[in-house]
Amino acid sequence: MGDILLGPSDVRALAGALGVRPTKTLGQNFVIDGNTVRRIVRAAEVGADDVVLEVGPGLGSLTLALLPVVRRVVAVEIDPALAAALPVTVAARAPGLADRLEVVRGDALRVTDLPGPPPTALVANLPYNVAVPVVLRLLTDFPSLRRVLVMVQAEVADRMTAAPGGRVYGVPSVKLAWFGTARRAGPVGRAVFWPVPNVDSGLVAFTRGDPPPTTATRAEVFAVVDAAFAQRRKTLRAALAGWAGSPAAAERALRAADVDPSARGEALDVTAFARIAQYRLGGAPDGSKADDHAEGAQGADDRAAGGRAGRDASGGRVR
Repeated sequence: MGDILLGPSDVRALAGALGVRPTKTLGQNFVIDGNTVRRIVRAAEVGADDVVLEVGPGLGSLTLALLPVVRRVVAVEIDPALAAALPVTVAARAPGLADRLEVVRGDALRVTDLPGPPPTALVANLPYNVAVPVVLRLLTDFPSLRRVLVMVQAEVADRMTAAPGGRVYGVPSVKLAWFGTARRAGPVGRAVFWPVPNVDSGLVAFTRGDPPPTTATRAEVFAVVDAAFAQRRKTLRAALAGWAGSPAAAERALRAADVDPSARGEALDVTAFARIAQYRLGGAPDGSKADDHAEGAQGADDRAAGGRAGRDASGGRVR
């Protein structure tokens, strides 16, 4: 495996041949360290039966580390030059593994269908500005994804894995918790990239689980989350007034959900937000229906649309 991986000179040579000139201004940083991509593959806990979805493979550093370990890699790349070059690179460095790779030219925020067997794991290096929308969108649209291992800016990793009550706990933390459990899987130093970025990176590992029991849909729960953190300094009674129709209606929903109206959103976990959502407009769901919904919620969530970001998945990429 070590012989096929890209080293610093390989990365620079490939970038030069393709006319790619990475700059800090554009946020283009390529992984040049073989030990780092090996570590990512180990942390992802993928194996011979896995179909891995890789977003933004770039020059192929991580792709080449994944191919010997997994059944198949489906790489989604928005850059046409990089998408065209990746199969050529793999065929040259690992010809025996070339048939395990499928490259999809497209934007990960808009791809709705992938070729071949459903993906079982997402393993990717993601740009900070679209990391959360990409992960949430893919978890929503591809229910077969059971595990995720992404490398993101360290600050984003903190937000994705934060627990209630913390300073960085917010919308990304709650929404990701709807789908399962996220944790930090270690830091990544700056020196493993070319050019060296101005920020540290971190690994986030995720395992899919069942959503909390509620009669509310995922979209309805997320609407409460968005409202609560749009004015995070305000009490929930005030922050949810627009969502509920009035402060009094917000208080009724909060009390029905057994949530203190004077609390703030950062104190609540995803289960509490799910309870609040089902009591909007004074609803009092039947308990058996809530149990039934918990079993079928994932199917409904898989049909729901994912988030959108202001830029496509090529911006600020760390590859």
